[in-house]
Amino acid sequence: MIQKQTILNVIDNSGAKFVCCIHADNGFKQRYAKIGDIINVSVKSLRNKRRQNSKVLKGDVCKALVVRSRSNIISSFQSGSNNFLENSVVLLTNVNKFLFTRIFGGVPNIFRFSKYMRIISLSSGLHLY
Repeated sequence: MIQKQTILNVIDNSGAKFVCCIHADNGFKQRYAKIGDIINVSVKSLRNKRRQNSKVLKGDVCKALVVRSRSNIISSFQSGSNNFLENSVVLLTNVNKFLFTRIFGGVPNIFRFSKYMRIISLSSGLHLY
């Protein structure tokens, strides 16, 4: 479960390393975000190698798609459950376009049945089922 002030890892090549959740935009009086939800985040730190040509700067506010979560809660269209060791996101622009060209590591298979199917092809690891 991801809520306000949760520190998240960024697993794409946009240049950010850690972000902090500002708000979960998933409905009326919803407190937590789960895998597949879009949240608002603030960039807390950048990767060392990508500081010169980073697509985001420290302190920027942007949207993010939750890719991994430490809890068992998953969107309603998936019946199984996945456990991950970290909370991870990929960054999006304000109009929900991808801000990256590559994803490090695997992503859950539930994105194969959503409107973000392109994430499966951009990931560089195994697809977790």
